[in-house]
Amino acid sequence: MRSDLDGFPEEEKFLFGSHYSSPGVVLHYLIRQEPFTSMHISLQSGRFDCADRLFFDMGGCWKSCNTSTSDVKELIPEFFTCPEIFTNTNNFPLGVTQSKMSIDNVKLPPWAKGSPHEFIRMHRLALESEYVSNNLHHWIDLIFGFKQRGSAALSAHNLFHYLSYEGAVDIDKITDDIERKAIEGHIQNFGQTPSQLIPKEPHPSINPKEIDGTLLEVRIYSGTLFFSS
Repeated sequence: MRSDLDGFPEEEKFLFGSHYSSPGVVLHYLIRQEPFTSMHISLQSGRFDCADRLFFDMGGCWKSCNTSTSDVKELIPEFFTCPEIFTNTNNFPLGVTQSKMSIDNVKLPPWAKGSPHEFIRMHRLALESEYVSNNLHHWIDLIFGFKQRGSAALSAHNLFHYLSYEGAVDIDKITDDIERKAIEGHIQNFGQTPSQLIPKEPHPSINPKEIDGTLLEVRIYSGTLFFSS
């Protein structure tokens, strides 16, 4: 894959043209809940997208994200808090796939036993697990840390389109209206990489530690870190 970078200017090289976080990703997952339904329809020029491209099967979504280099979507907080996103309670006409399957509720993995609430419960338990706590620093390195940019990002296969990075282009210095609108549209629609908060060193592991005689346990709750003694 790295050989495909040849021919691009050094500052414009990337491995992924799409992004793990963008307005499109949010609308993709929340299509069954307003106001996101209407926003999705607006984005698709007044209609629902092709049924085969909608979010309707957790297993298929998992497989796509793990096998396709064009699918790098990251889970949003609602996957740990909001069972309603999996149910078409408003009976929206989401269409029929090429295999003649009518799209309605999201198909959940067997361990959820058909229950969106059970899915959320189990998903949150996984998020708050010791394994995730012990490995969260690797994710921080990729998203906010030293593996976000440069050679470390390339080695970690974590290099996205250059326009997604903060400070990559000065919009105010672009005099061509068409070029400026095109760049603004790309930034708004294809996602933005967060500010790099830890540019030089790996983030330390956040195992429970003894600090000033007090044991602090780092717990992960809906994407936010909480400390409790």
